[in-house]
Amino acid sequence: MNSIKLLAQRSTFLVLNRRYATTKKKIPVPDEEEQLPIFQYPVSKSSDRRVYVWGMAETGALGIHLPRGSKGKKAYKNNFKLAWHPMRSTFGERFDVTHVACGYGFTVASIKTSEQHKVFGTGINTDSQIGYHAPRVGHPLELLLSPAPIYIPYKSLETKIIGIDAGRAHTVILTDTEGVYTLGNNAYGQCGRKINPNEEYRGSMLSHNIRTLGKEKIASVCCGQDHTLFLTESGKVYACGWGADGQTGLGNYDNQGPPAAVRGDVTSEKIVKVASTADCVLALNDQGELFGWGNSEYGQIPMSTKQQQVNMSYALVNFTKGLGKIVDVAAGGSFCLIVNEHGDVFVWGFGLLGLGPNVQHTARPKQIPPTLFGRNEFNPESTVKKVASGISHLAAITNNGDLYTWGRNRHGCLGLGEDSDQHFPLRVSIGAHVLNVSCSVDHTIALCKPFT
Repeated sequence: MNSIKLLAQRSTFLVLNRRYATTKKKIPVPDEEEQLPIFQYPVSKSSDRRVYVWGMAETGALGIHLPRGSKGKKAYKNNFKLAWHPMRSTFGERFDVTHVACGYGFTVASIKTSEQHKVFGTGINTDSQIGYHAPRVGHPLELLLSPAPIYIPYKSLETKIIGIDAGRAHTVILTDTEGVYTLGNNAYGQCGRKINPNEEYRGSMLSHNIRTLGKEKIASVCCGQDHTLFLTESGKVYACGWGADGQTGLGNYDNQGPPAAVRGDVTSEKIVKVASTADCVLALNDQGELFGWGNSEYGQIPMSTKQQQVNMSYALVNFTKGLGKIVDVAAGGSFCLIVNEHGDVFVWGFGLLGLGPNVQHTARPKQIPPTLFGRNEFNPESTVKKVASGISHLAAITNNGDLYTWGRNRHGCLGLGEDSDQHFPLRVSIGAHVLNVSCSVDHTIALCKPFT
């Protein structure tokens, strides 16, 4: 049988060779076919990252260029430049992006490099929150439509960026060996330096360096609207900036320049994460217990009295009793969001909480049904691992790398392809595995890794 098969193959090649004799092309025989090169699509490395952006592009915060639409067209409602769907950023293709953060109308991103420019910014720059950029001397740009490098006076080019965050008009950059660099508006002390009422922020070249706090290295940073929180290696929390709602946790309602230690129940705890977007703060210790301070107009920080501005940290152990060990937290403009070790999500406060159109306020944590995050009999292992929030919209990332968003859909910040507010979590269509997401007022940025 083998000899018959071989004869049939060779007769086929002879026919084909005669057919294409005029073109002088030779059809390879089986032995030659085995020696032909095998072409294979490239496979991504585990360190490869992709950046997806959506929401308001008019401010330049997305770092992409979109044509302005005509009035009346749904794709460009109100004649703004909007990205209703996640769009892959070309900046993320040119550089190895490590961190991203959304401010109010601007975005900052850090890259892996041993060169001078390690952080880039795009969008609104009225207060030099993304550095000094001037095409001509004395004419600083107040708006950048594409990512541009931010000059920071690092002591060594080997310095690595290990964290960044952004508030309404200030940026905080955390390094591995040189502490924190802050830039932008310091009207309330949010940059961690002395307040100068006469300081001009437009076109400022000033960056402030905070090397240590309490003789400890700074491990992470978090920006609220006009305040900043610092977490040291031992789990101590420091704060500076606007304090009118108690968000600095210093026992008063004054503005604070140089960072000071947060008072109250967190002083004896090892805090591993702090979260704030506006003027309410949540903190999580190494035991999975919750603490909070700041604005509580909608019951975000439950108190025995009707106090609406909580100026010291309080343990919320009894408030979250029975919810299990908490692994991640997020605090929005009027609501709070947590996820426990089982991947269950709980929410309280006021807004579009993900509990349906009939529930816009709850004083106690209520669980969002896990089926809304993809858990069902066909996918019983689906759990939520991380949560995040903007001022009025929320986000959750599952163990499968899926991103869900809900809440106010200001300028398409939910990334769902349309402009309706959402009362339930819906999955965002992204062609990659989502690792982290940063939410702001009207835009959202996701840092992802490729599927293959």
